[in-house]
Amino acid sequence: MSDSISPSCHPFRWAILAGVWLAYYCFGLVSVLIAPVVNTVAVDLGLDRAQMGTVLGGWQLVYIATAIPCGILLDRVGPRRAIALAVLIIAASGALRAFAQGFVSLLLAVGVFGLGGPLISVGAPKLISLWFEGRERGFAMGVYITGPVLGSVVVLSSANSIVLPLVGGDWRAAMLFFAAGVLVAAVAWWAVTAHPLARSVEGRLAAGGREPQLKAFGELLQVPAVRLLLLMSIGIFFFNHGLNNWLPEILRSGGMTLSEAGYWASVPALVGIMSALVVPRLAIPSRRLQILLGLILSGMVATLLLHGVSEPVLALGFLAQGIARGGLMTVAVLTLIEIREVGPGRAGLVGGMFFAAAEIGGVLGPLSIGVVAEMTGGYQAALWMVTAVCAALVLLVLRLRVLMREPPDAVPVTKEGGLPR
Repeated sequence: MSDSISPSCHPFRWAILAGVWLAYYCFGLVSVLIAPVVNTVAVDLGLDRAQMGTVLGGWQLVYIATAIPCGILLDRVGPRRAIALAVLIIAASGALRAFAQGFVSLLLAVGVFGLGGPLISVGAPKLISLWFEGRERGFAMGVYITGPVLGSVVVLSSANSIVLPLVGGDWRAAMLFFAAGVLVAAVAWWAVTAHPLARSVEGRLAAGGREPQLKAFGELLQVPAVRLLLLMSIGIFFFNHGLNNWLPEILRSGGMTLSEAGYWASVPALVGIMSALVVPRLAIPSRRLQILLGLILSGMVATLLLHGVSEPVLALGFLAQGIARGGLMTVAVLTLIEIREVGPGRAGLVGGMFFAAAEIGGVLGPLSIGVVAEMTGGYQAALWMVTAVCAALVLLVLRLRVLMREPPDAVPVTKEGGLPR
């Protein structure tokens, strides 16, 4: 590709976006692979709800430890190799679940996902920052975030109604079925990014030199808005991962069949797809924090309506949850990577920082809901707990609005983004 042509102007950027979407689709698919068969797996392996909550949050625990190293690795080896490796690891995690014999082996199999997931989470915004600019960047982020949402929809809606009957009701065979599809996606990603244009952009990125990572890490932590967004990420993932993993079982415990619960639990994911396509594109800098606040309030409303017993009330709750689910993470990440001291040159590192912090909530969400449900014998108290987390997020985003209005220090920014080295 000619050096005079910007990646953000070349049509091949849409092929890159399609590849990123596919990788993130696999991420979403395997991340909730156990959710629609929670009760079946728990009975088969003799697990209680607290143990199953630990399993559901197991990969997030690994993710916390690996997100920042994965961000550094991605900056070193490039997004192409990193994401290919990530999809292979995710496929392995799905397959290993089929061979679990108890709590420990299932926890380890799920934990493997945490080795590959961060490479996609961190690599996706970095690639988008390289290939897209301006309003189109927000749109591209909204598009790729529909990948994990649709992946979870496919699992939640098809696991009990299509895949399990297809494989004779064997949940282990269902794990292998989905893992095989992820393996095909890894090959597709490698084929797309083998194009000379993708190699050229990655080569130019590598030729630009690398900033000392520990120095950049320390400088980013000195930025108040960065610190606050890292704190907010914990609550955002507490809400998302907690409800995403437990919603089918919450609905089943309310009287639905497994298939009904799976279909209803897919509704927020479907709404989330529309939210992810529309909300980030609307979240231009001048109104981004107002939109972030609105999404958090939508999530809070969802946690209140999910206490309902009638289908109309539940439907409104699913709608509100889907709106929040589709836009919260994307708008938060978009806000973070466009902070003046970050820029594309530090997108990998700050992405790792964001998801390392966020997955603290990713662990605590499923685990806390499982523990509280076990202690109280139901899910009502657990839903009130998630409501309280959303209320805390409202206060944090109000503080962020104050910080973002404060004038930045008069410090020059490097060409790659970030403070001078």
